[in-house]
Amino acid sequence: MNIKELDYTGYFEKTVVAIRFFIRGLDRLRGIDFLAPLLLRLYLAPIFWMAGANKLVNFTSTVEWFGSTESGLGLPVPWLLVLLVALTEVFGAIFLVLGFGVRIISIPLIITMFFAGFLVHWKNGWLAIATGDGIFATDRTTGAIERLNQAKTLLQSYGDYAWLTEHGNFVVLNNGIEFAATYLIMLTTLLFIGGGRYVSLDYWLRKKYFN
Repeated sequence: MNIKELDYTGYFEKTVVAIRFFIRGLDRLRGIDFLAPLLLRLYLAPIFWMAGANKLVNFTSTVEWFGSTESGLGLPVPWLLVLLVALTEVFGAIFLVLGFGVRIISIPLIITMFFAGFLVHWKNGWLAIATGDGIFATDRTTGAIERLNQAKTLLQSYGDYAWLTEHGNFVVLNNGIEFAATYLIMLTTLLFIGGGRYVSLDYWLRKKYFN
């Protein structure tokens, strides 16, 4: 064995040791693994609260959109569906914050997100915001970008465009399934792992009554 081979072997062994040290460090984080489900819950809660509250506040117009066969979803018994979806979202938000019945409430929320993605967003492709060409862009994305460019032209010609875009560029929603799919995946994760330890009512109720 020559010197180069010895150096290479020593480098490999040091790399393995470093990887093992890093993995052991990650293992120590298991003591705070409750943070992951907590963050998922706190992220999703305001999303569902606002979605459900908006449906209740704008109940009549939402029912019309659910039921319309021309400009809406064309669903049967739209008032009942709107009520069920809105209550699921509102109570789902509350349950997520409290960490109460997380795995149970995740099921109707998953169903809601699945049908929202399929009925509302699927036809628009993946992208939620029209961002340009690419493998995820569709004809609808191209149309949204054309409208965005026209809006920018008007704003640049008749408005203070520098002030309007001081904190960010204008965008046009493509309304694809990106957000709905993301929320569905997060809810599916909560369905399997639950609300987490320490900072959820589920944990303490299980500890008191089901151990």
